[in-house]
Amino acid sequence: MTSRRSFLVSVTAGLHASTFAAPPSALRFRAGSGGEFTFDTGVVRGKLRAGGKSFGLGEVGHVPSGAAVSRAYGLCGHYRVFTRNHRYGGGAWDWPSEAELLGDGSAKVHWPPASDRPFVMEAHYRWSARDTFDVETTVKATADLVDFESFLASYFAPQFTSSLVYAQETPKHPVFLTAEQSQGVWQMFPRDEAALEVIRDGRWAIPPSPVQWAIRPPIACPLGMRRNPDTGLTAVLMAPRSDSYAVATPHQKEGHFSMYLAQFGRTIKAGETARARARLVIGSGITERQAVKLYRKFAK
Repeated sequence: MTSRRSFLVSVTAGLHASTFAAPPSALRFRAGSGGEFTFDTGVVRGKLRAGGKSFGLGEVGHVPSGAAVSRAYGLCGHYRVFTRNHRYGGGAWDWPSEAELLGDGSAKVHWPPASDRPFVMEAHYRWSARDTFDVETTVKATADLVDFESFLASYFAPQFTSSLVYAQETPKHPVFLTAEQSQGVWQMFPRDEAALEVIRDGRWAIPPSPVQWAIRPPIACPLGMRRNPDTGLTAVLMAPRSDSYAVATPHQKEGHFSMYLAQFGRTIKAGETARARARLVIGSGITERQAVKLYRKFAK
């Protein structure tokens, strides 16, 4: 017979880190050297803008296990930016940017417009729980931005060899589909037919590093996971359905060990301001069922 103490231990082990209240000090970025910000929530630690570069979260480690989570190009970094059949340079992480630490412990990055970029872009980063990181991207158009896209990129440690996307394998039965190599090297899970038209408008043929996407079943919602199958350490990426029109990943053991959210995917008129949200949750033993529950909570 299971003792009451053993029962409580097993239940507690199954609870998610965000279940527990965190002191405000644990959820703050702190000013570091060279324009970077540091964080240590007790579950994850690392840097924002490591080396003063706009790569999102870098040098990310899981505190309880000591395991590395991210690679050099970081998590939730703003990479390729497009409008219809047009690419704005190599990536937003190459653009000059300014950053500030806000009074509530969150941080904001600002990319001013340039002669070849008719928009202002900002990213607001915050920890909403010890294991939960939120980023909101804001774009203010100074000219019409037709089918604007910000491709949010996350590069995980090489141990994260399991890549799954929540998709409509059949219309009534969404499941997490594995990004198997047999399905293609680079795989895109679009939201709908309109999203597919954006993906195929020519933007991905523009150098540097053009990509030919293998189109997979449509997403049930913008939700994906990268997991270390040996330890169960898992990263869950998600966005509201209105804010992200596709989830992308290479096959799960391809050397980038990455996952992407294709954000916006709509026309932003001159003078209009548009926003897109995304969330990253990092924890041990997050099951597929728990990931869906996390998404539903976020979507509310």
